[in-house]
Amino acid sequence: MDRRSFLGSLGLRTVGIGATGLATMGGKALPGAVRKPPYYQLDQYLLRNGSQVGRIHEFLKGSMKFFSGPRIILDGLVAPHMPQVVVIQGHSSIGEFLDSEAKRKQNADYRAALTAWEAGDEAPYESFSTSLLEATPYSPGIGESSKSPRIFELRTYHSPTIRQLAALHERFSGPEIRIFHRVGVHPILYTSTIIGSDRPNLTYLIPFDSLDAREKAWTAFGADPEWIKVRKESIDRSGQISSVIRIALYKATDYSPVR
Repeated sequence: MDRRSFLGSLGLRTVGIGATGLATMGGKALPGAVRKPPYYQLDQYLLRNGSQVGRIHEFLKGSMKFFSGPRIILDGLVAPHMPQVVVIQGHSSIGEFLDSEAKRKQNADYRAALTAWEAGDEAPYESFSTSLLEATPYSPGIGESSKSPRIFELRTYHSPTIRQLAALHERFSGPEIRIFHRVGVHPILYTSTIIGSDRPNLTYLIPFDSLDAREKAWTAFGADPEWIKVRKESIDRSGQISSVIRIALYKATDYSPVR
């Protein structure tokens, strides 16, 4: 199967929920918004306590030189499965996403590092999953590292239908972001999943200075009069546009390029 057929089998030419699709759905890019890279790979590794945790960090830290573009490596703090590690990697195109691992495996040093990680009596992980996310037109770039450690919150909102996901993006790109920023919620990445589970969905990443800052910001958001009004209006217009919400908290590793 060639690449075009592969992408078609995944519905990528017809769903149109990401950056390009939103252009026809009323999504508006924020002034100065960074549109590159337009795609992000999210790898989630579910681990057991014991040697798996140290081994994956040894591999990820040692293989940093084989990657380019924005990258965040996160350790789970509060998540449905613990321990876990999440890696978010920017890509300039779907083709780059599909070809990147094969190109790395052409490098003898990378192959040796991968072999060393997978060697031993214990498996390197319990399981892992890979999703391809497309940045929305209103998504900023993931930016640079903070001078002090931050907490990262990863949120996924599943919508019942593609039509309702479009309505969710429209709400986010307009009044919701304005309210977010007013109360201290500053996401660094907004995406739609185009390969992965629980589609259609909106997945976004938010840094906070601390758990206390996170709690304060979300409490203020929930009580904000404009948010209460905007939420009611969106439900009246499009129904319950986000039916399932998944939330997990992470801290960046000390070797993560963005932390």
